[in-house]
Amino acid sequence: MSNGSICPRHPQNPAQFADCIYTREQIDQALDALAAEISAQFSTQFPLVISVLNGGLIVAGHLLTRLAFPLQLDYIHATRYRGARTGSDQLHWQAPPHNELADRHVLLIDDIFDEGHTLQALEAYCHEKGAASVASAVLLRKKHPRPVADMTPAFIALDVEDRYVFGFGMDVDHEWRNANGIYALKEN
Repeated sequence: MSNGSICPRHPQNPAQFADCIYTREQIDQALDALAAEISAQFSTQFPLVISVLNGGLIVAGHLLTRLAFPLQLDYIHATRYRGARTGSDQLHWQAPPHNELADRHVLLIDDIFDEGHTLQALEAYCHEKGAASVASAVLLRKKHPRPVADMTPAFIALDVEDRYVFGFGMDVDHEWRNANGIYALKEN
């Protein structure tokens, strides 16, 4: 390839190397239900909604258009993965929120609740900064025996089995965050 482009690690069609777990239509239905739950709690609170980058970006974009009440939007970038398929124990901060959190009702939006280390640390950070309340919303909750004790997101759109998943915000080897569904790598 020329002009500095990078050859993808995976084929042009996710179906060639992954199983479709949730279609776009199923995701849309789940996001509609999630928006109704969030609206019931936050519609009168003028919340500060914080997208957790990078994975929460696509989820937040689709979810926010379904919320018909005033809110303020921000982002936070902290990760345990740093491009790897499995996370480390250390959270790497890349960008804190730009808005003050003191006395605000905060809603964190992320792509997946796996073991929960990242969301647990982000919720603790928001409380340390004086947030009046903190809740998390995720597109997926991975069902496995490894979650962080006493930590569950307040809002969960879908559950997924314990497989490596990607699409709709989640990546596989820095690719396919833009896949228009949720896919799991094929098991060998």
